[in-house]
Amino acid sequence: MQRHMPMGYKMINGLIEVNEEQAQIVKAIFTDYIKEKSLKAIAKKLSDKGVLNANMKPNWNHGSVGKILQNVKYQGDEFYPRLIDEATYKKAQDMRAAVEKKLGRSQQFNAMKNQSIFSGKIKCGECGETYKKYIEHAGKPSEKIKWKCRNYIFQNRVLCRNSFFTEEELKSIFTEATNQLIRQKKRLDNIQPNEPPKMNLEFRQTDNRIKELEQDGEFSSPELAELIFKRAVLYYEGSNVADQKWNAEKLKSALSDINTLTEINDELFEIIIKRMTVYKETSVKVEFINGVIINISIEYKRKDGKNGSSEKNGSNHTASS
Repeated sequence: MQRHMPMGYKMINGLIEVNEEQAQIVKAIFTDYIKEKSLKAIAKKLSDKGVLNANMKPNWNHGSVGKILQNVKYQGDEFYPRLIDEATYKKAQDMRAAVEKKLGRSQQFNAMKNQSIFSGKIKCGECGETYKKYIEHAGKPSEKIKWKCRNYIFQNRVLCRNSFFTEEELKSIFTEATNQLIRQKKRLDNIQPNEPPKMNLEFRQTDNRIKELEQDGEFSSPELAELIFKRAVLYYEGSNVADQKWNAEKLKSALSDINTLTEINDELFEIIIKRMTVYKETSVKVEFINGVIINISIEYKRKDGKNGSSEKNGSNHTASS
């Protein structure tokens, strides 16, 4: 699902096209940065001119400018047309890397790059939160790493009692689900139908107000023009990129040379898994990018108390997202 379209693009009938007006802003940001203007200077220039950002507000800062400079979508891919040529994009990245090194931020940047493949892809089926990595007895010989729901502990209280997993257990679940899919080859051709846009309460309220103004003949009302634009933004935010067929082919290609998966491949996981959802004491729902779901039965994984009860054990819990 494409919730946040990068600045410079728009969606037409489920396909992504260039938004020419925004594309010029993106190109100007790259040009100014390569001319050695700072992120803050670029942000001030855009704000002073009243240029609208991706949230349709004339408020820019160094962070919003930096996100545009590092967005690989501007290089173009299967969905996004190219906006920035290869030489310009590479020059900007080289300059940013030099600044990071000068400011001593390279270690932080590398830490972000080396996140676990499970980050953001393991979801709690009980409370809806994502899982994150907890380090128990940090820095001690007994140090252990487990993946737990983000709501496991909040302000020294247990809020979610869902199962815990080691990385090896998560890898085993992925391997088992993938092998089941490989054995059920027909499911590799599964193509999920494109879902209609999800219209939330705000969209419906906006749409109803537009209809009221139109019925009253207020066609030149500034409010009507503003609401029509707002409705278009809300419609886009609820739309999906029409990538179902492409995802099915991508999955088939990734598994085409594998008869049996014996060990996890980080790159393969990133390519073919959409998410893994954990249901307490019962199963993990493994969802592949083509929409196929494989349920893997699990035993109760919590180890912090009798029958899954959460007893304080004095562990030194350090969270790592």
